[in-house]
Amino acid sequence: QVQLVESGGDLVQPGGSLRLSCAATGSIISIHTMGWYRQAAGRERELVAIIATGGTPVYAHSVKGRFTISRDNAENAVYLQMNSLRPEDTAVYYCNAIGAYGTDVPFNAWGRGTRVTVSS
Repeated sequence: QVQLVESGGDLVQPGGSLRLSCAATGSIISIHTMGWYRQAAGRERELVAIIATGGTPVYAHSVKGRFTISRDNAENAVYLQMNSLRPEDTAVYYCNAIGAYGTDVPFNAWGRGTRVTVSS
């Protein structure tokens, strides 16, 4: 009953920047945590960054200092500003949200992903 839609993935040169967006829709009561994960070809999905309501963002070591996660609680949205992109950042990026909807039913929802390719 909760859907996440990502956007913003693209082909970018090394050193470039991209901003990913994710919006959650449905009968959402509250969202506790929103985050971004990524999965490169042949690898397992990994955490990129997460942010809990009122909490401090948590980043993977590989993106710390280059990526910034932010939320718009009023819009049930989360963003990922990615700077100084590297070829190893190439992956499909997935949005995740954990919260409650409807009659206070918990949810753990995933988007379908948006592809980021870093290449010259």
